[in-house]
Amino acid sequence: MLSWIDTHCHLDAPEFAADRAAIRARARAAGVDHCVIPAVEVGNFDAVRVLAHEQGDSYALGIHPICTDRARDEDLDQLEHALIEAREDERLVAVGEIGLDHFLPQLDAQRQEFFYREQLLIAQRRDLPVILHVRRSADALLKHLRRVPVRGIAHAFNGSEQQAQEFVRLGFKLGFGGALTFERAQQIRRLAAQLPLSALVLETDAPDIPPHWLYRTAQQREDGRGQGRNEPAQLPRIAQVLAHLRGMDAQELAQACFDNAIEALPRLGPLLRRIGSALP
Repeated sequence: MLSWIDTHCHLDAPEFAADRAAIRARARAAGVDHCVIPAVEVGNFDAVRVLAHEQGDSYALGIHPICTDRARDEDLDQLEHALIEAREDERLVAVGEIGLDHFLPQLDAQRQEFFYREQLLIAQRRDLPVILHVRRSADALLKHLRRVPVRGIAHAFNGSEQQAQEFVRLGFKLGFGGALTFERAQQIRRLAAQLPLSALVLETDAPDIPPHWLYRTAQQREDGRGQGRNEPAQLPRIAQVLAHLRGMDAQELAQACFDNAIEALPRLGPLLRRIGSALP
């Protein structure tokens, strides 16, 4: 069986509360040997850490841009303190999920930018990569990355080819998941097919961004025709779509994405070697 890393999975989400252990077991049975679980605010730092240890996964700590309106400035101090406290924890692999969201008009753009910039500086001081939220914000994210050079993953990438190339030039891998399974997502599919293989990592963003075979419209959900909940066990099937788009063997893709994840998140390598994770 092929071995996969889900580089972005919110396993702590309330949508998984009733069957979280079963979800992780299904993923492992499907070949998803490892999940990276990013935090979104100070209040769930402990939850992602505990889950990572319970399930044999890894985690990141950060303040999501959607959470910045309710975050306090002092939360940045708490983040850095938590990173210092966990510096010997091999399962801590990044600062994240951080970034900018210019899709939701109700969010304070200046406050988002303040938290993003400060978290980049924290990541730089702590010598950790970052996991970036990118939604209609690629140019603004890049502007700060040129000033604060850190590396990591641009999660759920949906920008232009030029923006993709600039992220790669700055040392980032680009995360692709369920969105590439939709035929109408032509730009994402084109990028996934044409970017250098060395630039790609795979993710689910579970429970969000379900692949097309799980997607339900609001009306379908209202009618009781399923919730369309995504989960990490879907990653191998998403990978098959990517392999088809690139015209390549799934084994080759698995190996490349595995290696790329370790390059993006350097602490993953020693952790996976220690716990004996099967290489693709």
